[in-house]
Amino acid sequence: MTRSILITGAGAGIGRATARLFLAEGWEVTLLGRRRETLEETAAGKPARIIPCDVGDPAAVEATFAELDRLDVLFNNAGISAPAAPIDEIPVDQWLDVCRTNITGMFLCARAAFGLMRRQSPQGGRIINNGSISAHAPRPGSTPYTMSKHAVTGLTRTLGLDGRAFDIACAQIDIGNALTEMAARFTQGVPQADGSIRAEPVMDVDHVARMVLHMARLPLDVNTPFVTIMARDMPFLGRG
Repeated sequence: MTRSILITGAGAGIGRATARLFLAEGWEVTLLGRRRETLEETAAGKPARIIPCDVGDPAAVEATFAELDRLDVLFNNAGISAPAAPIDEIPVDQWLDVCRTNITGMFLCARAAFGLMRRQSPQGGRIINNGSISAHAPRPGSTPYTMSKHAVTGLTRTLGLDGRAFDIACAQIDIGNALTEMAARFTQGVPQADGSIRAEPVMDVDHVARMVLHMARLPLDVNTPFVTIMARDMPFLGRG
């Protein structure tokens, strides 16, 4: 039987790379994102289900998941960042925007997927949350993004526990310096903990997509609660 995955934030970056790999591997893929045209670019003519959806909108998320008969995997990927600044210089609206996507959006999609996986027959499925290296070590001036990714870790841990009774596995992939549009600035120079500005190593985003595929293929009695994948020499273990 063909397995199914729903990918949020599928219109660019990690979501696009992952979607294209799953399509190439013959999965039934549902693409979520705010703009239909970018989702169509991701599908590139392949038979994907395209659903424009703002993950921060409860009604839109509920309507999206109501269209699905079954779901084997959710890649809870959609996320945004905010410009780097000290906390007192961060507009409250920017904080709320990050929370709406990175926390509320993650919660709503996980909630809908969990309910579907719990009710479907056979019961069960897998939720893979996109965390970040920032869930372990922050960058300078990254309060909204870093706080949001710590919240994702709490979601992963809780669902990993609550899902056991329903054969639902929950995992998190923490990604560092995958070369996407969002990370392109790393190659030009970004602030470091010592106050300097330095370019950082990056890795091909395809490595992330392949890790998500590996996680998705695991049997439900096996889990990788937390996986970190990163450009080897990026400042993480020595950050700060």
